[in-house]
Parts: sequence; C-alpha cells; structure tokens
Amino acid sequence: MSQLNSGGSTLSGLNLKSVLANLNPKGAYIDLASLLRLRFAAQDLRLFVPRPVKSLLNGGERTRFRGRGMDFEEVRLYQAGDDIRSIDWRVTARTQVPHTKVYREERERPVFILIDQRSPLFFGSQQCFKSVLAAHIGTNLAWAALNNGDRVGGMLFGDTQQRDIRPRRSKHAVLELLHHIQDFNQQLRSPISPNGSKSLREVLTDTRRIAKPGCALFIISDFHDYTNECEQQLFELARHTDVTLIHVYDPLEKHLASNTRLTVSNGQSRLQLPTDENTFQEAYQTAFSERLDRVVSSSKRLGIALLSYATTDNVQQALRERFSTKK
Repeated sequence: MSQLNSGGSTLSGLNLKSVLANLNPKGAYIDLASLLRLRFAAQDLRLFVPRPVKSLLNGGERTRFRGRGMDFEEVRLYQAGDDIRSIDWRVTARTQVPHTKVYREERERPVFILIDQRSPLFFGSQQCFKSVLAAHIGTNLAWAALNNGDRVGGMLFGDTQQRDIRPRRSKHAVLELLHHIQDFNQQLRSPISPNGSKSLREVLTDTRRIAKPGCALFIISDFHDYTNECEQQLFELARHTDVTLIHVYDPLEKHLASNTRLTVSNGQSRLQLPTDENTFQEAYQTAFSERLDRVVSSSKRLGIALLSYATTDNVQQALRERFSTKK
C-alpha cells in the first residue's frame, strides 16, 4: 500500500495516482485528519505564474514588475533616470548606443482563500458533498501557498457567520483555517438556506475590506446566488488583487437522467419530480446553464480565471494538472 513520508517533504509509494485518489474528498462531512494529510499532496503545487503586481511590498514571489532585483529580465535602451550601475557595457560598446540591464524584482504575494460553507453547498449525489469539495480545494491551496513560502490567510463563511484569518507565513495560520473549515462544515444540516442567510454579494463586499492590494485571491463557491452586484464587487477586487474563481457543483445539478426518480419535500408534503418529461429536463438543464453562464461571462469580462470542478472529479489529479510544477 502506498504511504506518505511522515517528514512532510515528499510523496512516496508505488503508484502516485492511487495515493492521490485516496486523498480525494468523500462523504457529507470533512474531518480534520483528512485536511492535514493534504499537505503532502500539495507539496509540488504552485498557485500562480508571474503576473503584473499592484503592490509595492517586497517579498519572495516573482512578478513582471521591473526594476532592480535578482532575476535578469532583458537588455533595453538606456532611459533618463536609469541606474548607471545597470548599464550593459558590452552591448553598449557593440552598438555604440547606451543599453541597460533590467531585472525582475521579487515581490510578496499573500494568498487569501474564501471558502463557501453555506447551506446550498450541503448537497451531493455521488462521492462527496459540494461543501466537502470546497473545503478540500481550499485546503490544498492553503498548503500549497505555505509550501511555497507565501503568507496564507482566508475567510470561512456560512449562512450567518464568517471567520477571517489574517495572512501569515506560518503553519499556525493554515491550522487555524482548517479548524474553522471543520467547525463551519460540521454545522451544516440542510441544503435549504435559513432566513437572513449571507449573500455572496455581502461576502464579496466585506472581502474588499480584508484582502490587501497585491494578494492572490481564491474564491471557492457554487455561486448559486451570483448577481450583477457580485460582478461589480469582483470588478473592484480585481483592480487590486489577482482573483481566481473556483466553481464547485454536483453532476445531478447539471443533468437529470430520465430514469432518475426524485422526490422533494418541504417537511410537510412530498412531490415527485417529472424527470421523464422532456420539458422538465430542458428547464432543469437550462436553469443550471444560466447560473453558470453568468459566472463565466463575468469572468471573461473582468479577465478573471475561472475553474470548475464536480464532486465526482478526481480533484487531486485535476489540481495537479492545473497547478503542479511537475508536468
């Protein structure tokens, strides 16, 4: 049987895929031990490639902000105000025109992870619930950020509560995040939102207060209540942060097989859904497509990355395909 190195630095075993499969989310609730094990699976994940930054904080993340730094970027024509210590004398002598070396500075990029644990995510038809999938994805991202030396923080939000974790470059920050994930996840009892439940718009508005300029912001949700107001808040966030949306869903939300028999209840009466009727099938699929299209269209307009994972996906393998440094 494949095993994980207890030192926390490498994955070992006969079959990496089988190890990752064993770490995939399962069931209706998460447990802290399963989230702790994900640290090993995230060891070679890198959450982002170098991109322009809007923060002037120094740190360890490479970006395309140009200036004096450790990594050589290019040689270009000398411009007034350039540091004469950076003049490339060989190119200058060869071309008889002053040229200067430009370097890519190292910049810090704190990672801030929003994880939705509201009632509508307490649903799943196979393998795991959406709430469990969101928790596992967020945990992978947190461990990956810590392994890369980034500061890690986040926000857990449920129907009526939220918990903020200040970004820190510490294992304690990730552990604090995991404990809150477990607490919020264990409180879920029904897929029906209670009265007064937090909306995604409210959460995104509050995120603008917490997420500092220049951070990498990952938002994990099913986006069931995504509205135009949400897009406006994302627009404001995307002006100062690097936003990635991660959409989670269950295949049963996307498509109902005609031979599927489903009965719904409000606790007082029961109703069997006409899943064998074409009109019902079309309306059901259209409702899901329209919800997802709103998010897809917004992400394209705002230039925001959007990933989508189903509860039946091999999410560990999918994350490696998207973020792994080992192709």
